[in-house]
Amino acid sequence: MDISEKLQLIRPKNIIERIKTSQMYINYARMLPYVKPYSFRAMLAILVCIPIGSLDAVIALSLKPYMDLVMVEKTVQSPWYIPLAIVAFTVIQGLLNYLATYLNTWVGGKITNDLKMDLYKKMLTFETAYFDKKKSGDIVFHFNNDADKACSGLLDNLKVFVSRLFSSISLVCVLFYNSWQLAIIATVILGLAFAPLANIRKKIKAVMDQSVTACSAVITAYNESFAGNKTITSYNLSNIQESKFRSILTNIFTTKIKLTQRTSWLSPMMHIIVSVGIGATIWYGSHLILTKQISSGNFVSFITALIMLYTPIKNLGNNFSAVQFSFMAIERVFKIMDKIPRIRDREDAQEMPGLKEKIVFDKVDFQYIKGKKVLKNINLLVKKGETIALVGNSGGGKSTMVSLIPRFYDVSAGAIRIDGINIKRFKLYDLRKNIAVVFQDNFLFSGSIKENILLGKPDATDEEVQQAIEMAYLDEFIATLNDGIETQIGERGILLSGGQKQRVAIARAFIKNAPIVILDEATSALDNKSEAVVQKAIDNLMKDKTVFVIAHRLSTVQNADRIAVINQGEMVELGTHDELMAIENGKYKALYEMQFKKQTVEV
Repeated sequence: MDISEKLQLIRPKNIIERIKTSQMYINYARMLPYVKPYSFRAMLAILVCIPIGSLDAVIALSLKPYMDLVMVEKTVQSPWYIPLAIVAFTVIQGLLNYLATYLNTWVGGKITNDLKMDLYKKMLTFETAYFDKKKSGDIVFHFNNDADKACSGLLDNLKVFVSRLFSSISLVCVLFYNSWQLAIIATVILGLAFAPLANIRKKIKAVMDQSVTACSAVITAYNESFAGNKTITSYNLSNIQESKFRSILTNIFTTKIKLTQRTSWLSPMMHIIVSVGIGATIWYGSHLILTKQISSGNFVSFITALIMLYTPIKNLGNNFSAVQFSFMAIERVFKIMDKIPRIRDREDAQEMPGLKEKIVFDKVDFQYIKGKKVLKNINLLVKKGETIALVGNSGGGKSTMVSLIPRFYDVSAGAIRIDGINIKRFKLYDLRKNIAVVFQDNFLFSGSIKENILLGKPDATDEEVQQAIEMAYLDEFIATLNDGIETQIGERGILLSGGQKQRVAIARAFIKNAPIVILDEATSALDNKSEAVVQKAIDNLMKDKTVFVIAHRLSTVQNADRIAVINQGEMVELGTHDELMAIENGKYKALYEMQFKKQTVEV
């Protein structure tokens, strides 16, 4: 690059363009819509910072007449108004600082809540595959902690920047007022003090990314220990978990040390540079005093302003990591915001009125990992009101197959059609509104039994809730509870038994009254007594519905209209129980006889 090209880069217009295209500028600009609703208070907080910074010059200016008239010439007594003025200005500065802090906290809290709300809404749009690849710690850190860091960092940095900017301007004015010669020396040294910060971001970014990963691992460890406390206790895993956690903490410690190694030299370096500036001004200032170019008052006022100007700069290195964390948190936040969910509504998506005729799997393939098909060329027609049971060996693809209907995942090839229309053409909300799913391990939310049932239909009447309870065979159990349907069930329904949780989930599905029902091994984790009650509830749920049933116990699917045998991702047999049992050396027959023999032995 020749000298003309270098000069082009430093032209004011080009510098402004480079700033506007910088990632930091872009991210701050994208934060403006979140600030806009609270712009009055935000602007007031910024304006308050102007006198906070500018008043720093008062003390330095007041020392000149005091030094010249009282300490040197001794022509007047100590002016009474100077100490009072210093105290008065300091009180005003303190009150303004409190006001700025209050306003920043208020605005920051509002912006943080809005940003977290948008991040949460964004998280709810992501497909199941997104969460399959994430750890709980990553989700908490990126969707919650990063929002805190982004907003607090934005406002705190802005407050510090504005107050320091006007403090610096006012103090530099004091410097030039007292001695333009010394001021030139001081400002040159000031520029040199900022030079080490130019490329420090690149040096610490990798370490900061490692720090984020390590902090996420801590949150994951706590979540896993909370959710898996019974497993940890029953398998005596305390020592293993402690070892894992110690490893995580060691990793965090190592990351912090690396960060310290790459940033801790900033403050000492700045101390050295600043001391050179102070030393140079004292040396040259002495010459200016002796040659009577400035007075002693000028010099004392100058040194006071210089020290006030340099002091925050000397400590800048200590806060630089926190500032960079804020910048990078903003980047991570908007990286999430910019992420487009793979499963989403098409621009021409249409409403789904319900199921009128049939559901068709047309040459459906699916793969979680590219090149490894889980489902291969599945062809199946299910008529309205029909019950289809999916059976086969574990890992064969049964659960994956039914997960494609509500679009938890999208097919890799082929199509699923409802009444001749590809389900990708339906609005996701409408599609899922027409499907009720009961899983093997149903997730219940903290709250009451009633609140969990109403998730199926939030506007349901008390009569509808009561009917759902009766159809799910929950009425006798609820009658034994002091608080009845308002009984709190704890996080994830921890206070309920497996069978009780399943019946609450069935009541939730029943009140939804969706035309399509998916039962994914809804009774496989229950004992025989619980299974019998839950199976009755399921029978009620299945009435007049189109049902897909995955069952481990083949005795529960004998009455299905048809049974599809899925092995290694392929549908190898399809028919009624009697038809499949009539196939010599058939897959279904082999599975059924194996289970029958096992049950006979157990009896």
